[in-house]
Amino acid sequence: MNIAAIPSPTTSVWHLGPFPLRAYALCIIAGMVVATLLMEKRLRNRGVAPWTSLDMVVWAVPFGIIGARIYHLITSPQDYFGAGGDPIRAFYIWEGGLGIWGAVAGGALGAWIAARQIGLPLSVFADALAPALPVAQALGRIGNWFNNELYGKVTTLPWGLEIHEMDSANPGHATVIDGEPVTKPELYHPTFLYEAIWDLGIAGVVWLLDRKFKFGRGRAFALYVMLYTAGRAWIEMLRTDEANHFFGIRLNVFTAIILFLAAAVYFVVVRGPREYVVPIDAPSSAEAVAGDASGDVSQVDVTAGGAAAAKTPTAYQVVDEERFREYQRTGILTPVAAPSPADSSSESSSGSESDSESVPTASSPDDKN
Repeated sequence: MNIAAIPSPTTSVWHLGPFPLRAYALCIIAGMVVATLLMEKRLRNRGVAPWTSLDMVVWAVPFGIIGARIYHLITSPQDYFGAGGDPIRAFYIWEGGLGIWGAVAGGALGAWIAARQIGLPLSVFADALAPALPVAQALGRIGNWFNNELYGKVTTLPWGLEIHEMDSANPGHATVIDGEPVTKPELYHPTFLYEAIWDLGIAGVVWLLDRKFKFGRGRAFALYVMLYTAGRAWIEMLRTDEANHFFGIRLNVFTAIILFLAAAVYFVVVRGPREYVVPIDAPSSAEAVAGDASGDVSQVDVTAGGAAAAKTPTAYQVVDEERFREYQRTGILTPVAAPSPADSSSESSSGSESDSESVPTASSPDDKN
């Protein structure tokens, strides 16, 4: 017996009366809660109204679960629709079988629908989610440990993983003989743990780089995709669970490579500053603020930064950081700065090529939203 081996739980389901509590589901839920709280903080820092994250989650999570299951069914159909398969088990998501690629695609569709309803650019949501999503994935991988699944090849490393033979007649429990749970004869790479650690590293790297470079227009999310797929590719090649292969390589490896390249191209090609948002009807003068206050005092509040208007906006407009900070401080959205006469005269004297160009302003295209 290797005393340095990582043990695995013998039980992944508990019952409260007739209601089963599944470790896999609890880990997924815990991941969702933590990711939502992290995303909420980042959204507020960009000007989004409090708890708008819940509006996004209501749409993104169901679509993500559906997408994750569809991806699993497409890439592993033989367990459900092949010879000896059981089609009804396609709906048994508590047994495992959720593909991250389908979850991201389905969740993105749900988030897009929510963003349209909220009037918020999808890129703001994506960048806020970027370091939060891998934390959720790391917590979700603990559920795979409880299920004694998603382990890798046989290993002699000190951190080899013990795997139990699970009882098909008593789902969620290890097979027991003479009062002892039965384990497989070898130790295995804990690929669930490799991915969990990798995911937490991604969260830290994305957060640090985003804090330093202030990524915008979805580039923080593209960075997450690049880092995740880079790790998923090599971790996938260690796994031994059933999967479809293409040219002798697991299908998910090819998916990871394709998504890495797509995210890398997006990250390099798409440029722009971090996006901040203010209400579409943000007051542009002190008189407008006073008018709002006299019209309905209940809709005006004073935040810690001194800004007003706590009501949930019907839509948002994108502004640069300077105007956003000023709005936070005063509750007034300053107009876009116009070019000074000196700038105009210098442009006029710079030659005929300049004369044909439009007059530059301090606003970005996103200011028009």
